[in-house]
Amino acid sequence: MAFTQSQLDALDTALADGVMSYRHNGRQVTHHSKDDMLKVRALMVAEIAAANRRGRPMGSVADFSQGLN
Repeated sequence: MAFTQSQLDALDTALADGVMSYRHNGRQVTHHSKDDMLKVRALMVAEIAAANRRGRPMGSVADFSQGLN
């Protein structure tokens, strides 16, 4: 599953509010414990970071010449 920044934000808000059940995009989300929420959050952060890395160029390639053509 690809997590979104919006989902992470909703989870962060729930954590900050101290609740384990919240609505996001019309869906009810309920976690069993704060530990469960923190595990899901870590997964979300990792997947979002990986998706962001895939969307960016990894660097540029330089072409050097000694001018001896």
